[in-house]
Amino acid sequence: MTEAIVATCWTSAGDAAPMRASEASPVDPLERVRAVAEAGYRGMGWVLEDLRAIKAGVGYAAVAEAMAAVGLSHVEVELVGEWWKPDEVWRGAWKELLEASDAFGGAAMIKAGTDQAPALEDPTVLAPAFRRLGIEAEAHGTRVALEPLPFGMVASMPAGAELVRATDHPACGLVVDYWHIFRAGTSFSDVVNNLTPEMIFGVELNDADAEPIGTLFEDTRDRRRYPGEGVQDMHGFVQCMRDLGYQGAWGVEILSEEHRSLSVAEGLRRAFRATEAIL
Repeated sequence: MTEAIVATCWTSAGDAAPMRASEASPVDPLERVRAVAEAGYRGMGWVLEDLRAIKAGVGYAAVAEAMAAVGLSHVEVELVGEWWKPDEVWRGAWKELLEASDAFGGAAMIKAGTDQAPALEDPTVLAPAFRRLGIEAEAHGTRVALEPLPFGMVASMPAGAELVRATDHPACGLVVDYWHIFRAGTSFSDVVNNLTPEMIFGVELNDADAEPIGTLFEDTRDRRRYPGEGVQDMHGFVQCMRDLGYQGAWGVEILSEEHRSLSVAEGLRRAFRATEAIL
């Protein structure tokens, strides 16, 4: 198996989760780098509060050197939100993400999200703001990738594709996370008929139970399953992406109470083995 598997930020974060008072991982960043590499991954991700802790602590240079030393060539940083609002709301965080990308030699992508809110009837209204992000990301040697969420303003992959087409900039694309496709009820044919390989900047693998427990946000944060341990058609999804012509890295994003209860090393190994088996 020669395809690159990437540990997205939450997969190596230990007892950390989105929307907590602090999203920063309690795990030393250099320990995370070592654990990710030892488990077999070829890249990893960092969330904004991790980046702030790194900058205030060991420094970006030390982490960049550590990642390079163990062969982690694919780096992702996240998450910019509220980027369609006035600059004072979001630009500070965006500058921090660009600074981190620069320090890491150009991130593979900076992830973007939208608010937990009703889906926009016309997602293309966000195109001018999204294009501005792409222009700025490109100037820093990186790209910006929107992750559609079934509980967000851009709620499906077809809606995300519509936005990317309207944005019409090569540095603006999508993160295709199978959990979000599954929970949005999007078929593989809808994915194939709406997406192109050029707009797919990353693919994320994970599994799910047949029905969500709690809200969709609670389910995505606390109940994701390792690939092959839920009811999703993992092999069908991977083949769907390959049929589309996707040739990039495969991220594994595991968010669950079970995963957070494991040691970082154990959780990373389990996620890697499950993903490798699917691929």
